[in-house]
Amino acid sequence: MRETVRTGGARPLRADARNNRGRILAAARDVFVELGPAAPLEEISRRAGTGIATLYRRFPDRHALMRAVVLDALRRTADAAGLAAADGPDPFAALAGYMHRVLDIRTAAVIPALLEEISLDDEETGRAREESTRLVQDLVEAAHRAGTLRPDVTFGDIGLLVVRLSRPLPGRFTRELDNRLAHRHLDLLINGLRTTPDPAAVIEGPGLTLDDLQAMRPERS
Repeated sequence: MRETVRTGGARPLRADARNNRGRILAAARDVFVELGPAAPLEEISRRAGTGIATLYRRFPDRHALMRAVVLDALRRTADAAGLAAADGPDPFAALAGYMHRVLDIRTAAVIPALLEEISLDDEETGRAREESTRLVQDLVEAAHRAGTLRPDVTFGDIGLLVVRLSRPLPGRFTRELDNRLAHRHLDLLINGLRTTPDPAAVIEGPGLTLDDLQAMRPERS
């Protein structure tokens, strides 16, 4: 008997259909990061190991696929923040763990790549965005209260650091090497976020708050 999954009032997905959907979302995330929102859907289905007809059965058009990728990324971000918060009593280690997790799921790469194509304000996506934002903000505030995160480091600093490290390096870097370097460079940056290296050092440039970032979000074209 095939396993099924029920999602609200929608028709239940068989296990094979659910696996196909997951593979398509993972492949779409990588292809959109590498090639942009106009990337060929055939390339996504090829990387997912499914036919193009299977892709269209799950996602009727490009917009539906992009929206599903963004929604999946937001939910994975919330999961990563929740897991990090449960890792142990050290708030700074929890924040660092979160940053490493989102590098692996490429959330900070795919959402900027699709930001001008997909609205983040519909009910379902907005709810997922607010949940992930709240959990990450909690990590930042906990590290500040513990005195282990520099007091001038903001929510925006954390988010944009991960965005910068999430983009693939140019040239002949394999995906594996690119990923390993991203984690190495993140470790170097994380050390600079601590209060202990040099708390008197001044960080130049604007420290963007969560409100600042939300005000700068581009309108959907």
